[in-house]
Amino acid sequence: MAKKYKKKDLGLGIRALIQSDSAEPMKKQEVVKQLSSMVAMIEISKIHPNPNQPRREFERQALNELAESIKVHGIIQPVTLKQDGDDSFLIISGERRYRASQIAGLKELPAYIRIANDQEVMEMALIENIQREDLNPLEIAITYSRLMKEFELTHEKMADRVGKKRSTISNFLRLLELPPTLQNALKENQISTGHAKALQGLRTIDDQLFVLNRIINDSLSVRETEKLVRARVTGSTESKKSKQSTPKLPQEYQDICKNLKSHLGTIVDIKLKAKNKGAILINFAGVEELNRILEIIEE
Repeated sequence: MAKKYKKKDLGLGIRALIQSDSAEPMKKQEVVKQLSSMVAMIEISKIHPNPNQPRREFERQALNELAESIKVHGIIQPVTLKQDGDDSFLIISGERRYRASQIAGLKELPAYIRIANDQEVMEMALIENIQREDLNPLEIAITYSRLMKEFELTHEKMADRVGKKRSTISNFLRLLELPPTLQNALKENQISTGHAKALQGLRTIDDQLFVLNRIINDSLSVRETEKLVRARVTGSTESKKSKQSTPKLPQEYQDICKNLKSHLGTIVDIKLKAKNKGAILINFAGVEELNRILEIIEE
């Protein structure tokens, strides 16, 4: 008969549970089941991040501030781990706390141990981050897309798994169809998800980038953006006059503009002068976008 473990034995950690002196040692999965409802202290050296973590960026200053708080107060909320080897643990949620604890010099972390397959690990990490509002909309969209592709989930099944409406899943996935410049603006919090949704109502990249520049430069609200988008779609007086006063470029120059717009992800215009002379105008919405465009050109 397997040895019964008292509550005080759990304080000895995982090793004490696994290394039983019983003739029939407790199976590792049974150990994990016992630990899943309580906190265990796990050596940081045995913990490693999840490569499929939805969150991709961790602000250094915020990590340092959390590390200072941890030095004073310790870890208040345990991380959640999955045992993925004899002496190794994968982070399901809490990578930010893990990174800050490393900076703070901690040797152990309080942790919940869970039994989960790859899909469940991704789902738990996604849900935890969404509940804490730690992810930007693109990170959420990318994770939804990956889960659906890897595990062959429909929009309805994905919605059921994460407790969202089907329309919410669809709206997030549509963000991945935005051109690079708009995605970057969303990622950098220059525009909100509401702005991005309004921009998707425009027919061309030119219109989207025009309205994006107006949002950033004029600090347009979502309601104001929607109004401007409707004007662009229906054809405002201003845009009609502009089309009438601007001579149409020859097809070969139109093709050049189209290729440059696609490659640089921003508005590109060619202004022709006499004797085949002219200028190429590349639009950018800020210093960050300018640097991005320059990096593409340099490459």
